[in-house]
Amino acid sequence: MRDDAGDARGGLGTVRNAALLLGLLAAGSGYLQLTELAERSGLSYPTVHRLLRSLTLADLVHQDPRSARYGLGPGLVVLSHRYLSGLPILTAINPYLVQLRDELRLTVEVQVIVGTTLVTVDQVDGSEVGIYRSPHATCPALDRPAGRLLAARLGEPDWQALLDDLEHEAAAEAAARRADWAASEWLHEATRTAGTDEVAVVLTRAEDASPPAALAVATPPRLPEERVAEIVESMMRARNAADRTRGYA
Repeated sequence: MRDDAGDARGGLGTVRNAALLLGLLAAGSGYLQLTELAERSGLSYPTVHRLLRSLTLADLVHQDPRSARYGLGPGLVVLSHRYLSGLPILTAINPYLVQLRDELRLTVEVQVIVGTTLVTVDQVDGSEVGIYRSPHATCPALDRPAGRLLAARLGEPDWQALLDDLEHEAAAEAAARRADWAASEWLHEATRTAGTDEVAVVLTRAEDASPPAALAVATPPRLPEERVAEIVESMMRARNAADRTRGYA
């Protein structure tokens, strides 16, 4: 366990440690005990307890009264919604999502990459979606075509962190394909875990202050190239319309 006494006295260290705990709670599959958080973070038990108490008071962490375990709190929903509502790319593309869904009759998603995680921030369901929806799904960026396009444009530290999470063979394949992904505006490939294919189109430009974003459309497997080309053309039209909207903003 590292010595965090110095961090506890400094404002920057306190914020860094609080962010570390929030990250651990986000990565977990459920609620965690205080002792688990102390062990995983490398922080002392008193420091973790103090930070969790402060985060709970701010609604950023929730403590289950029955188990005394900790999880993420509802205050994060407010922060995330306020952040997303201020992103120009999301405001610009939003009016075109339903139109694109109706045209393609397929589910349309807007995805952003945060660190090494791909996050679905908007979704309009197509007719192929059943009762089990996942409108706010997250996954490792390289699991999906949109993430591959966006990850290939990241800086070296984040790109290397993604490779470190892969098996050797998968990491080697990703490294070999990075240049092609980075140069492409769209990609049609299989997802790693969802059992479907997707067409992805890059939304953001290099000069954008927003996080890297992409449009994604789920497609049936082995779709004919002619149909893929039609989907890409429709997605590009939506992207170009959003660009014009941002240009007038």
